[in-house]
Amino acid sequence: MEHTQINCCPSCGSDKNNIHSTVIDHFLTKELFVLKECSVCSLLYTTPRPNKETIGNYYKSEDYVSHSSSKKGLINRIYGWVRNHTLNQKVELISSLVSGRKLLDIGAGTGHFAARANQKNWSVTGLEPDIDARNLAETENKIVLEDLSVLYQLRVKFDCVTMWHVLEHVYDLKTDLIQISSLINEKGVFVIAVPNHTSFDANYYQENWAAYDVPRHLYHFSPKTIVPLIEQLGFKIEAIKPMKFDAYYVSMLSEKYRKGSLFNALRVGFLSNLKAGKDKCSSQIYVFRKL
Repeated sequence: MEHTQINCCPSCGSDKNNIHSTVIDHFLTKELFVLKECSVCSLLYTTPRPNKETIGNYYKSEDYVSHSSSKKGLINRIYGWVRNHTLNQKVELISSLVSGRKLLDIGAGTGHFAARANQKNWSVTGLEPDIDARNLAETENKIVLEDLSVLYQLRVKFDCVTMWHVLEHVYDLKTDLIQISSLINEKGVFVIAVPNHTSFDANYYQENWAAYDVPRHLYHFSPKTIVPLIEQLGFKIEAIKPMKFDAYYVSMLSEKYRKGSLFNALRVGFLSNLKAGKDKCSSQIYVFRKL
């Protein structure tokens, strides 16, 4: 597959960087990728990256659970149970943030969240680039999703935009963020969930940390890098919320990659949450309010 070397930071544009680590695509191809750290804004980014035309091939597996309802294997079954448990929590969160009920869910996957929000009286527009995921959303969750290309055709504004573990996948980071910000009403909210590479479990597993997930994850965020990236678009950070289940789920995958044990995964997940404080959780939800 064709790849492109990334020589400038996708966030600030600086060409000054250091090599953070070398990470293997444990999930699919076993290829090696480099994580570079921007010397100016500290963003981690993956290089080389697959070209736009070929990156979809790195998602083509039944085991890619965010685009699948597979119940094969312990981790997938646990993922499904946790997802069902957290869907209502996510809808309750966004419902507490705004009075309006117009929602744009970007990277909707197989439509679980979009369908649950729709059931809770949200008017939902869901965007998803993968046609197989869109088909599953329609057949399994009874919701019709649009192709991601619709993002640049929208002429309405939304009270809330959500990206649940999606921003790290976005190919044209700054361009797409500018477009997304233009679609949010004044005082509306932008809710983003991403892994946090400064968490305890990330530091513990290092290059085997499953949430690096190269090359599907093009960027690797921390509070230090995501907050200024979004605030410069006319938002203010309002809250950072932990996603505590993710510490266990990511640790389970990480142990699988290094042929470790379920017991140690549970231990590391527990310690990660214990040491997380206010902004060091394995994955975090960032709530931004448009000014």
